[in-house]
Amino acid sequence: MSEERLALAIGLARQAGALLREGYGKSMHVDRKGVVDLVTEYDVRSEEIILDGLRRAYPGDAVLAEESGASGSGEWRWLVDPLDGTSNFAHGLPIFSVSIACAHNGRTILGVVYDPLRDELFAAGLGQGALLNDQPVSVSATHALDDCLAATSFPYDLRSNPDNNLAQFAAVCLRTHDVRRLGSAAINLAYVAAGRVDAFWGMRLSAWDLAAGLLLVQEAGGRTSRMDGQADPLAEPSSILASNGLLHDSLLEVLAG
Repeated sequence: MSEERLALAIGLARQAGALLREGYGKSMHVDRKGVVDLVTEYDVRSEEIILDGLRRAYPGDAVLAEESGASGSGEWRWLVDPLDGTSNFAHGLPIFSVSIACAHNGRTILGVVYDPLRDELFAAGLGQGALLNDQPVSVSATHALDDCLAATSFPYDLRSNPDNNLAQFAAVCLRTHDVRRLGSAAINLAYVAAGRVDAFWGMRLSAWDLAAGLLLVQEAGGRTSRMDGQADPLAEPSSILASNGLLHDSLLEVLAG
């Protein structure tokens, strides 16, 4: 059944991605959920495509989706981010993705992250490894902190909450090769899985941002945890570190100050 669900997630991610690719760069309606938290008509339309496909195939499954929230209950739950990187999308910056994961009894069993502009589809099934366009990927072999290329994100409430990642960002910048901020947590995690960046950390992210990407990292041979080193990075609030494993303890130490 998990193979069927993975195939469904891949198909729906491609369908939603095709819509985003069509809408990218065009005039669109943009609303605000917060001071810096945007939502476009394409977030909503992409989510509708995904949820319609999930409900047709598995009407009894629960869903947690960014725009429509939680629905249903039971042992199967889908976690959906129909457009991760909305600010990039709205500004015409070509880094965004569709993220779909499925959990069984609380354990993520599959994850898909699709970058429609590059036609890069990252997929993982529990215990089956991680793939990029059907080819196996693995995390980097970087072992020295000085050589680490990391990525991060900042929480939406950074202007009002003093626990805003700015101190951690400065600390990591001073100890590593460099830090990137790509604007899509799912892309960042997929890039850790593919060895393009060595680590990603972020504060107060949502489960729909993370579930698929965290499984990708784990299946690609990496390590994931909360920023304090504890397990279960999807527990709220989700402040996480994902790495190639070799750098994990060193980065936890830097992040702890």
